[in-house]
Amino acid sequence: MLVLFFLVAAFYSKAQTVPVSGKVYSKDNNTGLSGATVQVKGSSVKTITDSLGVFKINAAKGAVLIFSYVGYDNTELKLNGAGDLKIQLAPGNKSLQQVVVVGYGTVKKKDLTGSVASVSTKEFNSTPISDAGQAVEGKAAGVQVMSSGAPGSNVTFRIRGTGTINNADPLLVVDGVPTDAPLNNINPDDIASLDILKDASAGAIYGSRGANGVILITTKKGKNAKGQLSFNFFTGWQNAAKTVQMLNAAQFAALNNEMLANGNQTINPAFAKPDNLGTGTNWLGALLHTAPMQKYTLSLSGGSDKYTYYLSGSYLDQQGIVVTTRYKRYALQFNSEAKVLDWLKFGNNITFTADDKPSGSYDIRSTMASNPVQPIYNKDGSYSNVLGNPLWYGDITNQIGSANINQNDTKGYNVLGNVYAEIALAAGLKFKSTGGIQAQFWDSRSWAPVYNFQPNPQTQAYLSEQYNKSLTFLWDNYFTYDKTFATDHHLTLMAGTSAQNNRYDYMNGNIVKFPSSITQQLNDGTGVANIGGDASEWALFSLMGRANYTYQDKYLLTATLRRDGSSRFGADNKYGIFPSASVAWRISKENFFKNIQLINDLKLRAGYGVTGNQNIGNYAFASALNVAQVNFNNNIVSMVYPLVLPNPNVQWEQVEQSNIGIDASFLHSRINLSVDAYLKNSTKMLVPAVVPVTTGYSSTTVPSINAGNMQNKGIEITVNTHNLTGNFTWNTDFNIAFNQNKITSLNSSTPLYVDNYGLNANFGIDAVGHPANEFYGFVTDGLFQTQTDVNKHAVQQAGTSKYNSTSPGDIRFKDLNNDGVINAGDMTYIGNPNPQFIYGLGNSFSYKGFDLSVFLQGIYGNKIFNANNIYQESMNTGENQTVRTNQRWEGAGTGNYMPRAIYGDPNNNSRVSTRYIENGSYLRIKNITLGYTFPKTILQHIKFSSVRIYASCNNVYTFTHYSGFDPEVGVNGVDYSVYPVTRTMSVGINLNL
Repeated sequence: MLVLFFLVAAFYSKAQTVPVSGKVYSKDNNTGLSGATVQVKGSSVKTITDSLGVFKINAAKGAVLIFSYVGYDNTELKLNGAGDLKIQLAPGNKSLQQVVVVGYGTVKKKDLTGSVASVSTKEFNSTPISDAGQAVEGKAAGVQVMSSGAPGSNVTFRIRGTGTINNADPLLVVDGVPTDAPLNNINPDDIASLDILKDASAGAIYGSRGANGVILITTKKGKNAKGQLSFNFFTGWQNAAKTVQMLNAAQFAALNNEMLANGNQTINPAFAKPDNLGTGTNWLGALLHTAPMQKYTLSLSGGSDKYTYYLSGSYLDQQGIVVTTRYKRYALQFNSEAKVLDWLKFGNNITFTADDKPSGSYDIRSTMASNPVQPIYNKDGSYSNVLGNPLWYGDITNQIGSANINQNDTKGYNVLGNVYAEIALAAGLKFKSTGGIQAQFWDSRSWAPVYNFQPNPQTQAYLSEQYNKSLTFLWDNYFTYDKTFATDHHLTLMAGTSAQNNRYDYMNGNIVKFPSSITQQLNDGTGVANIGGDASEWALFSLMGRANYTYQDKYLLTATLRRDGSSRFGADNKYGIFPSASVAWRISKENFFKNIQLINDLKLRAGYGVTGNQNIGNYAFASALNVAQVNFNNNIVSMVYPLVLPNPNVQWEQVEQSNIGIDASFLHSRINLSVDAYLKNSTKMLVPAVVPVTTGYSSTTVPSINAGNMQNKGIEITVNTHNLTGNFTWNTDFNIAFNQNKITSLNSSTPLYVDNYGLNANFGIDAVGHPANEFYGFVTDGLFQTQTDVNKHAVQQAGTSKYNSTSPGDIRFKDLNNDGVINAGDMTYIGNPNPQFIYGLGNSFSYKGFDLSVFLQGIYGNKIFNANNIYQESMNTGENQTVRTNQRWEGAGTGNYMPRAIYGDPNNNSRVSTRYIENGSYLRIKNITLGYTFPKTILQHIKFSSVRIYASCNNVYTFTHYSGFDPEVGVNGVDYSVYPVTRTMSVGINLNL
């Protein structure tokens, strides 16, 4: 970069300049504007006005000066020579003039009546991100984004809380095509705008799919200008932001001896002198490593008044911090528009992506549990095995060996886009027809050769393959009418239809017994082959309409109506109607408000709407059929039988949402504020039905019925400030959102258990009067210090000795029902995984060519269930434990948190309880980026229009009390073998020709 700088600087020559002075006034009141910026266009030469609005600057004759001030429209002036200038700036607000995508159309931000959040796409190019979801995290009030460190993983969105116990993901719409494609299929460099419809009055235009919010992405288009070639590149290095410290070999041996002795078991003779074993093997350190990543994007855009184009290609290569994990993505974007006649134009927006996601075979929880006394490799270089008594050495297969030898890979090929025609029928009246497609093809492959890893050897080579195809077609047709009547009345109408259908097919097969590891095809296996396959379809047809009316730019009304028909519902419930209406009053336009100088824009908003959620599965209205073979009169007969009781009355979940908001700008738009308050009631939520066994149907595999209700209510605040202007600028963006979630009804009074994770223990529960996914278990009350303490307390585990009963050093659980026995009747609600509020704070600074941005993000008031510690702090098996177990109880008064180590855990200290509930609140320094943009006076000699270099760090540091890898564990708040969040250091460059 330094070499580039000096090469460019060598071309620089300073032009003859003359002194220019003057004063910048406000056109409103003819007063001088202090702190206005005066800049020579195309250069970094600029100055700011003094307290009276006076400025002095040197500029060449014929140069163009740009005059700007926050809250005012820019003005340009071409110089004829030296002189004393008088410049008037007119009040304005660029942010209010921004165009926001609202679904089947756009609207200026100042004319919004609903709650819509727009995320600046400037950061998509200025910071190194591989997934657009990363740029949204913390940037939009009320939008919670949860990401994983796994390369190629998709982010999870929750808009205004969890709206259902079922699929609560928002609808993603890319260039007008509703899609279920992962957001990481879109190259962030190709995104022109990202808007989030949060309330029902904004999202009702998407009817039965808008219940959980809508994310609208528009990709870049060409402009009526000469061609521009752009190149963006960054390279970075990732590592685990934090790791969990496990016991070393000496510590493990000491704990193992103590555990076995307390459990009346034989101690390992090899562990007689634990200190002699040293540190041993750091299995987590071997599984996690520093991983490189790099991303390239090359784009070409331009056009004329008849044709515009945008073409880009990108390549992302991200290795994971877990060995053998990786993600490669190849993306091609082609957007164009041709005006073939004055009244007719055609266009397209097409995205092609191909990705490869190898992962090997790894398990973070098992790696934590691996024995530190065991080496990774034998002396001959082969992978070591667990040998001997599992009570001494554990029973975890060599995790580094299995990660490297077993192969798991998923490849995907995707097409997403549309072609459209737009006809101008008359003045203000247009018709648009759009055909869209989402074609997804992906295949997965798993291969395991023969290996002798004890205690779970792979005795037969195994191969499994699956091929998937999903085709979705869209056809939208709609009219728009835009007209201003008698100056004061502005009306925009939209009416049309939308039809979409999908078919998904898959085939899979697996086989064992391969004569050689060289031949790895299904045909090469000699064992019994297993094959399978299935298909499913859905279709949606909709009628929709919207009206926007504005009177004197003061009174605004928006009304929408959509009627959806879905194949996912029975004959009597195929169609639903989803209305919404919202109004706004721009008080600042009233005559009585004009003398208030402090507030330059003030708008009140209110809205109500109904949206739906049809993500309930394709055939919930019908009975699922199963195939089996039975012995009938000594003959094997194939049969088909109904497995699930049909529910022909099933229909979409429904959300009714009310929203009240205020938008205000102060001090010539130097301070901008938005506040929204909402009430969101989810009704007809699908819950499992109660099916008596007398029906002949399964009582465990049951249909879903629309019998649940859930409520979310909250407040969202967004503040944007321009703190300093001039040569040194400082801008601040802050948002915070409070939300309360509560289930108001279910099918019965019986709660629904969730989050089993295959651990034979339920962590979460859905119950009336409580938030979704609340943790449920026992309440701890310290440790028993003496046998007297045990005798005085309710019975926890009766037995004959300290080896098989509750004893000193065990956890004391509260007897909540005071019946003298600790059992299921003493379980209660022990933690809420839903945060009380989420927030983000960004500060950006610039001085001449330098720019610095610092962004903080966090959540508060949520709990995490650290399920890893059910094993890694149990101290009852031969598995390794966390270093926190060094604080275990070893006698009266030695501790009151970590229980005794004892084989078998007779007191069941590891039961689901508050022991594993941790504070999930955190404040994260999400990103720090420092950049430098070279002056245009230097670049013009080598034909570059702009060059920017930067260095950046993501996930810099997290302030948290959570003991696990990272508090960002997922929407349900359960941390079980979660891929750690990564810290990334990177450098990059943005070039434009």
